[in-house]
Amino acid sequence: MNTKTLTLIVIAAIILLLGGCGCNKYNGLVQGEQAVKQSWSNVETNYQRRTDLYNSVIKTIEGSANFEKSTLKEVIDARSKATSVNVDINDPQSLQKFQEAQGQLQGAFSRLMAVAEAYPNLKTTQAFQDFQAQIEGTENRINVARRDYNAAVNAYNLKVRTFPNNIFAGIFHFVEKPYYQADPGTEKAPDIQFNIK
Repeated sequence: MNTKTLTLIVIAAIILLLGGCGCNKYNGLVQGEQAVKQSWSNVETNYQRRTDLYNSVIKTIEGSANFEKSTLKEVIDARSKATSVNVDINDPQSLQKFQEAQGQLQGAFSRLMAVAEAYPNLKTTQAFQDFQAQIEGTENRINVARRDYNAAVNAYNLKVRTFPNNIFAGIFHFVEKPYYQADPGTEKAPDIQFNIK
């Protein structure tokens, strides 16, 4: 068999591979990547909903006379940081920065809500009551969106890593996506103490 014949056989095999199952493998990787992007968009949408709720209650609290300004400033600073983080779903570090910023915002807001308990006039405003009614549902939506994102990442990563998809993934530069991780420290049981006398 001469070189010309061997070259034609190799070219024909590549065309058959890419023309048949190769296109399906490539298209499956594209579809998986798009599912990850869509799922991440849903995560961001739910975090935006939470930020919008936080903004509305912050405006209510700002209007309250003599409210503890340092706690409010901490929330406003954390909100600014959380909304300034840009996420690249191919970069685990940017996803981690986003998670950390969201965790800091939620922590600062929890402290703000604890301080708000000492202001009965604030707690009776309609905006504050509306916020309390909506925030629990929003947090549930965030958890569902993060779970759906991780499911999409898992399905995609399996396609990228299994044979023969891994060959096409390497050729066309499809890489594994990072999972949304639990916030640091959440693996520890909370220290809850009841003062029963």
